[in-house]
Amino acid sequence: MRSLVLDREIREDELPAAYLLHGEDSGLAREFLRELRAALSGGGAEEPVLERFDAEPVPWRDILDVARTMPFFFSPWRILAVEVDDADGQDLRAAEAKMLAGYLAAPTARTLLVVTVDGKVKKSAALHKAFAGAPKGTVQVRELEAPGAESLKGWAEKRLSDLGKRADSEVLARLLEASGGDFPRLANEIEKLSTYVGDRKAIGIADADAVVPRVREYENWALSDALEKGDIAEALRVVGGDLTEGAAPQLVVGQLGGFLKSQLLAKSLLREGKDRREAFREVRPNITEKMGGFYQRKFTDFYRAADALTDKALDRLIEELQAVDQKIKTSDANGRILLEAFLAFYGRMRKRGGSTSPGRG
Repeated sequence: MRSLVLDREIREDELPAAYLLHGEDSGLAREFLRELRAALSGGGAEEPVLERFDAEPVPWRDILDVARTMPFFFSPWRILAVEVDDADGQDLRAAEAKMLAGYLAAPTARTLLVVTVDGKVKKSAALHKAFAGAPKGTVQVRELEAPGAESLKGWAEKRLSDLGKRADSEVLARLLEASGGDFPRLANEIEKLSTYVGDRKAIGIADADAVVPRVREYENWALSDALEKGDIAEALRVVGGDLTEGAAPQLVVGQLGGFLKSQLLAKSLLREGKDRREAFREVRPNITEKMGGFYQRKFTDFYRAADALTDKALDRLIEELQAVDQKIKTSDANGRILLEAFLAFYGRMRKRGGSTSPGRG
């Protein structure tokens, strides 16, 4: 089968012993594991055994001990998926790097070690050096980059087919537009749409209208992303693009208000005794832990923003935004200038800092 990640066919006789996949699009890493399992179970073969490890709590010594355990004769392939959450904070110690290099020099047959890192791995990192020093053809190091529109379209058609569904070009265009080229979002929308139509095989534009958000809703997500990260320049770019494309200033005010209120709601839920993940599920139900690294980034950015502002600061921002809204509705004031001034005010409030949000981590 053809791999979206490798952009070529996956052939059993050409597989390396290990992969090091790194980059921002962790959804592609999950898709690659699915591709591997499908390719290695083709032709009636037994599906490979998949074992997952988190490199933070599980020592590399234990992971490599499992890798060295020889599978039984005629047993299926094994895939050992090792997830490293932080490219900077989870680099290998010298002893671990030596053990990994030793394994890669003499890997176990019919065992694939797939290490995925959330973020870019520097060539100077011990993890990268261990892979780079492996015998030629033993490993493959690949930075996960967002696929192009044609690749995404082909993947979407194939994924729908795997789910027993088919969709016309108008539905596919809507899916690609809504995802904005983001693979995890595309995968999530396909799963949601397939669930919505139930037993029906054909998916029409009416189905897409019912459950696939319009592109404007994802631009709202882009704005919240920028605000959560405190990236005011990006927030200004998103808002400027919205207004240039014809969005009413009141729509942007509503998006900003929704973001601020979600922060206040999370703080309220934490004070009620809910932990951070419970509160996040209530505030952002469309982002689930099944999204892997994408979920973790959203979770981290959301609380980075919440922790940067006190309740009093959030109340002040909401009051300021209400004043902006009133001016837009009742005067000839330039909405764009008012919104840009508000974003600059938000940036200053973020830089001043605030007390840490209540609740357990």
